Amino acid sequence: MRIDAGAHRVAIATVGPADVVALEEVLKATLASIEAELAARPSPAGAPVGFRLQQDGGTTVLGRDGGEMAEKLWLWREMEWPEPGDESPEQEWRMLAWLAAACAVFGLAGAAAATWWPSLPFVARGLFLLALIAGAWDAAIDTWHNLRKGEVEIHFLMLTVALGAVLIGAWSEAVLLLFLFSASGSMEAFALARTQREVSALLKSAPKRATLVLPDGGEREVDVADLQAGQRLRVKPGEAFAADGTVLLGRSASDESALTGEAVPVEKNVGDPVFSGTLNLWGAVEFNVTRLPSESTLQKIIRLIQTAQKLRAPSERFTDRFGTGYTYAVIGGSALMFLVWWLGFGVPAFANEPGTRSAFYRAMTLMVVASPCALVLSIPSAILAAIAWGARHGVLFRGGAAIEQLAGIAVVALDKTGTLTTGDLAVVGCESHPPGREREVLELAYALEEKSQHPIARAILRHAKAQGTRRFELEEFESLTGQGLRGRMGGATLLLGRRELLENGPLGEWARGLPPAAPELSEVWVLGRDLVGRVLLRDEIRAESRAVLAGLKADGIRTVMLTGDRRHAAENVASGLGLDEVRAGLSPEDKVAAIQDLKRGGARLAMVGDGVNDAPSLAAADVSVAMGARGSDAALEQAEVILMHDRIENFLAALRLSRRARGIIRQNLAVSLGVVVVMVVATAFGVVPLSLGVAAHEGSTVVVCLNSLRLLFGRNA
Repeated sequence: MRIDAGAHRVAIATVGPADVVALEEVLKATLASIEAELAARPSPAGAPVGFRLQQDGGTTVLGRDGGEMAEKLWLWREMEWPEPGDESPEQEWRMLAWLAAACAVFGLAGAAAATWWPSLPFVARGLFLLALIAGAWDAAIDTWHNLRKGEVEIHFLMLTVALGAVLIGAWSEAVLLLFLFSASGSMEAFALARTQREVSALLKSAPKRATLVLPDGGEREVDVADLQAGQRLRVKPGEAFAADGTVLLGRSASDESALTGEAVPVEKNVGDPVFSGTLNLWGAVEFNVTRLPSESTLQKIIRLIQTAQKLRAPSERFTDRFGTGYTYAVIGGSALMFLVWWLGFGVPAFANEPGTRSAFYRAMTLMVVASPCALVLSIPSAILAAIAWGARHGVLFRGGAAIEQLAGIAVVALDKTGTLTTGDLAVVGCESHPPGREREVLELAYALEEKSQHPIARAILRHAKAQGTRRFELEEFESLTGQGLRGRMGGATLLLGRRELLENGPLGEWARGLPPAAPELSEVWVLGRDLVGRVLLRDEIRAESRAVLAGLKADGIRTVMLTGDRRHAAENVASGLGLDEVRAGLSPEDKVAAIQDLKRGGARLAMVGDGVNDAPSLAAADVSVAMGARGSDAALEQAEVILMHDRIENFLAALRLSRRARGIIRQNLAVSLGVVVVMVVATAFGVVPLSLGVAAHEGSTVVVCLNSLRLLFGRNA
């Protein structure tokens, strides 16, 4: 992107041809996201993450990080400069409300003047004119911008009808139309403002300064944007945590309601995670930074919500296309009916006679009642309200498509570790072959797992540090997705992973004779140059898992566990949860195959997981759901629904929210289409007063907006 602010020009480069209209939308979305990221910083500090800045004279070139060859293939095209200083939804609905109020006041004054001073018609018309200006102001601006692009939409229809009403002397009807149109527009903007307020609250909760602990024990205040991973920060009671990290010193509790929607304080002790933007309640705490502020949980949530609000559902995109084409159809149909009434039935063209409305009057009424305002708002208003409610209660949707897809699922596949279980594994012991070298087994496991993000790795690291285990540096390291880890130390190859690593190697026959671990335990095998051993771990079932699975079963949804763990351990967990099916010992490829098998017959499937090995299966599912707090970056990037703070019960809330949103969308469509059909038929075969047509049209729009707001303010879980 090349930006020349002085000349008020902007250009976008693409590799090959591109859709210009789509590019303009991308431009606006990109600049908005960059602006949001920079606004969260105390001061601009170079390009946003993932971008690079380059100055070329007075022109700024903003590009994605990438290969140099891409620049040689760029095709530059100038685009329309994005409208500066776009109003926020909060400002917009207030402005529309004031305009609607002004329209109402001047309209009522005009009606009173027409009644009390009929001999002075210019007074009433002057007041009506002021009312029309107030009511048409916003619609006129939107219409002008759209006409410059060669687009005709609903605002144009409303202005056309209002002008037509004035031409035939129906001043009061024209005022009523524009008043109701601006009032319903303000309600639409109000609904959007309520959804945007959640994001604004998160942005405001992001701290700007942090207290850095110096090596000598002193402290210095620094900008949050300058923080680096590994630094030590001090947080006093009442202050917000400036970054994601782990408690090193002190005890306290944090208010994490901004992230999870849960008002109950969360106790924080040494070793517990803390999250950027959450509030430290009562104790002084020191913690080390584990993530850069730009990659914190808070910033991820903000970006996800902002993305979700821009991503449209399939049905929403359909109504957009339908609405544009429908607008032309309404204009053409109204013109045709004007000719039919005038030339076919002999109705006067423009003059209203006693007991007979003119053909033009009838055409204007038809244009009003057939306008698709309520239809176009039916889906996006409900989707935005659902996204906002979810964000406030610990459920993040990546757009309307995720809501629609989730509402129709018939099967839920769930990972075990970190999803149905707490993921807080605890090491209960080590075994070695030959016996007596259990300490060495733990040392090798420590060296390999130090570079992993798996829940098992966290447990082993926690246990090894508590035991004062020696730390060794590896010469090489490789992650074997779905199998384990490989490294080299002192010229010897080290392996860590599932039992299959042994059984498929030269020790296979010996390994197959080894007794399995107890059903309630998990095992990780370690292979060194002259040493074989295993680490035994225990995981606890989430207390909420039983209730969630019972709720899914009550809703008629089949539940399946997909896990790479041993069958004994998997069945032990499943027996206590009441799962319909268990598939254990699965590699990532096996999980993908299992999902494809479960989807046969057309059943829509949701996959819930949290680890790197879950990313392929999440991609294969119809709806991908990730655990938010512990979820790996790979899982979070793939997921369409994210459950914050590792609350599995939020999945049930997300499912019921999506189904309620689907129900409200259907209600909105029924209301909007029903009103259009009834009023069009009535207008075509009889005489419908313009005022009644206006009331029916705008009334349905108001009903649709209010119905959607039930998602925002109602109880959806």
